[in-house]
Amino acid sequence: MSTFKHPFHMVNNSPWPITGALAALFITSGMTKWFHSSKMSLMILGMIIMFIITYQWWRDVSRESSNQGHHTKSVMVSMRWGMILFILSEIMFFLSFFWAFFHSSLSPSCEIGSQWPPTSIISFNPMMIPLLNTAVLLTSGITVTWAHHSIIENNLSQTKIAMISTIILGIYFTILQAMEYSEASFSLADSVYGSTFFVATGFHGLHVIIGTSFLAVSTIRIWNLKMSPQHHFGFEAAAWYWHFVDVVWLFLYSTIYWWAS
Repeated sequence: MSTFKHPFHMVNNSPWPITGALAALFITSGMTKWFHSSKMSLMILGMIIMFIITYQWWRDVSRESSNQGHHTKSVMVSMRWGMILFILSEIMFFLSFFWAFFHSSLSPSCEIGSQWPPTSIISFNPMMIPLLNTAVLLTSGITVTWAHHSIIENNLSQTKIAMISTIILGIYFTILQAMEYSEASFSLADSVYGSTFFVATGFHGLHVIIGTSFLAVSTIRIWNLKMSPQHHFGFEAAAWYWHFVDVVWLFLYSTIYWWAS
C-alpha cells in the first residue's frame, strides 16, 4: 500500500468473476436439462466448478484482508455499503415472489377452483415442521448475535461455541426442509400454488445453505486467528446475511404457511 497515495484497494486482475459466471451458466443450463430430460451431469459439473471457484475466491479475499493489509478503514466502509446494497437487492428478489403469491392467492382464478389453496391441494400444517423450522432459525439468530458480541469482547472460546451452534442449526433447518419437501402432497407442477410455494421456500432454503457456508468460512478464519475485535467484517457480513434470512423466513411462515393454509 506504500506505493499508493490513497487508502483504497485497487483489486488485481482475477479470473474468478468470469469463471464464476460460466459456472453459474452451467448450473442454470444443467437445471433446465435436468427438468426436461432428467439428466443431472451438466448441473453437477457446474456445481463442482462453482465450489472450486468459491473456495479460491474467498481464499484470495482472506489473503487481501489478513495477510496483505488491503482492507483499510475506507475499504471497510465501502464493503459495508456494498453488503447493504446486496441485501437490498435480495429483498427486491423475494418481493417478486411475494408479489406473485399474493397476486394469485387474493384473487384465485376459476382454473384453480376460485379458492386458495386450489382444489385438491393439501397444504402443510403450519404447526408442524414449519413451526419447528421457525424456532430453529430464530434460535440461530440468537446464537449468531452471541458470536458477534463474543468476538467484540475478544472471547474466542465463546465465539467458537456460538458459531458452531449457528452452523448446526442452519444444517438442521436444511434437513427439516428436505424432509418437508419429501412428504409434500403436491409438486412444483401443481398449479400456481406449487410454483409459488416451491420457488419461494426453495430459494430461501438455498439462501440458508449459502449463509451456512458463509458462517462456516468465517468460523475457520476465526479459528485460525484471522479476525480480531476491530477487524472482523467477514463475519459481520455473514451475520447480516443470516439475520436477513431469518426475517424473510418469518414473512414466508406467516403468509405462505400460516395465512394461506
